[in-house]
Amino acid sequence: MASVFTYDPNPPPVSSPWLAPEDATGQAPKRPPAPGLLSDYGVTKLQAEPQQGPTEYKLHLLLRPRRVYTSMSTTDQAGGSQQAGPREKNPTKPAPAIPAASSQPRHERLQHLTTQLLWRLQQSSPYHASSSKELAIPRLPDDNVDVNSPVKLEALVPGLEESRGALYEIGVSDDGTLVGLTKDEMSESIATLRVMAASLGCTVDVVRMVIVGECEWVESAEPIDNPASTPAREAKYGKLWVAEALVTPNLGLRNDSQYEQSGSEDSTGLKAANTPEPVAVPSRGSSMTPQLRVTLTGPTTSGKSSLLGTLSSGTLDNGRGKSRLSLLKHRHELVSGVTSSIAQELIGYKDQAILNFSHGNIESWIDIHDCAENGKLVFVSDSGGHPRYRRTVLRGLMNWAPHWSILCIAADATEESSSGGVEATPSAQDVLGAAAAGVDLVKAHLTLSLKLDVPMAIVITKLDLASKLSVQKTLVKVLTAIKEAGRIPKILQPDQRQHDELKHIPQEDHAKVQAIVNSITESGSLTSYVPIVLTSAVKGTGIGLVHALLESLPLPPPPTSRDYVGMALNPEQPKCLFHIDDTFSLPSSYRALASGPGRQADQGVVVSGHVRFGSLSVGDKLVIGPFQPEDEESRGLGLAMEDRPSPGSYGLSISHPSSAELARIAMKNAVSASAIAGEWHKAQIVSIRNLRLPVRTLEAGQAGSIGLVFEPVADNSACAGETPRVRRGMVLAIPSTHMLDTGLSLQAASGFTASFADPGIRRLTVGSFVNVYVASVRAAARILRVSRHGRGGEPGMMATDDIDDIFSLSGEIEDTEGSDSPGNGEAGEVSLELLHNREWIEMGSKVILLEGGSQDRSGLEGYVGKVVEIVD
Repeated sequence: MASVFTYDPNPPPVSSPWLAPEDATGQAPKRPPAPGLLSDYGVTKLQAEPQQGPTEYKLHLLLRPRRVYTSMSTTDQAGGSQQAGPREKNPTKPAPAIPAASSQPRHERLQHLTTQLLWRLQQSSPYHASSSKELAIPRLPDDNVDVNSPVKLEALVPGLEESRGALYEIGVSDDGTLVGLTKDEMSESIATLRVMAASLGCTVDVVRMVIVGECEWVESAEPIDNPASTPAREAKYGKLWVAEALVTPNLGLRNDSQYEQSGSEDSTGLKAANTPEPVAVPSRGSSMTPQLRVTLTGPTTSGKSSLLGTLSSGTLDNGRGKSRLSLLKHRHELVSGVTSSIAQELIGYKDQAILNFSHGNIESWIDIHDCAENGKLVFVSDSGGHPRYRRTVLRGLMNWAPHWSILCIAADATEESSSGGVEATPSAQDVLGAAAAGVDLVKAHLTLSLKLDVPMAIVITKLDLASKLSVQKTLVKVLTAIKEAGRIPKILQPDQRQHDELKHIPQEDHAKVQAIVNSITESGSLTSYVPIVLTSAVKGTGIGLVHALLESLPLPPPPTSRDYVGMALNPEQPKCLFHIDDTFSLPSSYRALASGPGRQADQGVVVSGHVRFGSLSVGDKLVIGPFQPEDEESRGLGLAMEDRPSPGSYGLSISHPSSAELARIAMKNAVSASAIAGEWHKAQIVSIRNLRLPVRTLEAGQAGSIGLVFEPVADNSACAGETPRVRRGMVLAIPSTHMLDTGLSLQAASGFTASFADPGIRRLTVGSFVNVYVASVRAAARILRVSRHGRGGEPGMMATDDIDDIFSLSGEIEDTEGSDSPGNGEAGEVSLELLHNREWIEMGSKVILLEGGSQDRSGLEGYVGKVVEIVD
């Protein structure tokens, strides 16, 4: 739910009025090789200045009165102090002396011009969010701007991170008349513009300089010794110039030679006045408000979307899905009432105040960020519950790495339908049809949530529809499953009051939740207790408790690169890792900003996901992948997928390891994974949003989107000139110092081995196909080996000694055998080969293995384990 007043997906483009519309749309102006003449452009006048948009016409940007001209070829009026005045009828009459402007009006004008520049920059930004930061208007020490003095860049004003820039046409009147300035006045105007831009954290590029006419003025000659004598006056002549300057946010992406030296001469003969001296990019950091990621999961028709709609909008449901209308993305969801996509909302809390869209000052997520400063943000993801959309269930539980999961179960889920016996509500049966026969969706979702070992809470919904007996049956099922999993259930009793407009968390609800949170904290484990809340989105029962729970749920500690396994099992990790969950196209204007004026726009993309560990900042250079290697693409050209080489043909992976001898042969002929061409591409970050808030840095554990531009590939490469196709499941990574020193790349996996505690894993058949979920990766895989006794193996399978001989891991495994080993207590291990793409898989990460649904299964019956070995 976003407001049209704060977000514009297509802001006005930064287009030059000097170019034809077909040349200017969506493009940054190009810098010409030399100053041009007016005849080169075929225009005598520009279009009038647009009232809206990122283009500003200024006669001049002087902080003092202009000189008086006796004649100007571009206008019938001579230049005055702030605007043109009548031309002198007697050209020989001496021009009156111009008094120096006082300091106060000079700074007032500078403040007005700077505020105007900020407004123009905001016009080209998708977000028109006002900044609470007070503008740092520069205080100039004297009455004249020193064109040779460097200008220090200030920190970028919040909200300008995604501005596409602003164009200034200097020497042009509001109606588009090309009036022009002399060389010295133009240099001084550009110097003022640089001072204004630097105070906002922006830089200035002079895009074009055009000679539009000539002028004449009179000024005093050298004074004589006798003060009583009238000084001689002489006529001066000069050319009139018009300049076009592009102001852009300083994102630290360019190394333009214009900014290397102060006061250098350009091709126009004008000095690069007030060129900013190179400074470190200011790191304003990211949104440091604590952020809790929560995923809503549960069977279809369990009321997940209605609950989220009520929590995020403050609107109670009418029993027919009114509160969830703002979350649905597709027409078929509106018609069928079944959620098939992932909806996401942001809710803020501060001093027990609920900061959602019912708040008078909140119209977008940006407003929630502002209001929740020093409070808490809760990022809630909805997901589908129908067996047909089980992928969205796994995406919500795996891709976004939620801190907590909330399982929604309808209070009437155990009521028998007229057909008898099936544990699903009549509405669920109507939706599922024959698929509901023999399927207990409540048990399937509950079992999967408990297997994942993620901190969880349970919300019993639709309390207004259920009988007392049905609520009891539902609670018995839930409590039994929780206790069998070794956790402690805690039921939160709601009050019976109806909360129509809940603005603050009731004190009694806050106290109830705080008691459970204290127990969780004292236990030292976030999974020890399972809070259970009974709610009704129609009557508002228990909604205050859910808000209190979201506000108070503890966050896990910030993630690190060693959370899963230690150095011995996983000695090499990148400096930073970001899992990609979705991709979007990057606007060409953003690419132009990264490339700079006069350069070809780089290829770009926007990716969304979360930072697994480390931190990412605007300007960082990183790698993205793994892509399908170039040599595999060339060999696979024109072949069907089943005929293409297996990913196992790369690196150390063995497609069919039937014996140790075959393994040794493959080892001798293996290609180093780091040498595979085209598997990893280099890119640079140009923009970051933290839950839609433009920021400079994304910290470990935070979710957001990142705008990237790819570094150009070699011209002789098959991918030259093409934007690499980024897909879900890839990663962004900043290589470690050791990788950079040794020249090694990240190692993608063609297969892996995972350990499982569920004895049922032994029933899997070698050679069968399964779906695996690891972080943001969803891939088809083939089972190569099933071991019933861990690494010891069994007759007829590859021996442990042979495996250790191949991968040389025996010493490391023996050294790390103990409480920290991820393989302790496993009932079996499964080795799998990925069928289509090599993937980045982190040692020790959680994996879900699914065989797929059938007539009598929900499709969520899977095995949860940990990755204990990676096959390159």
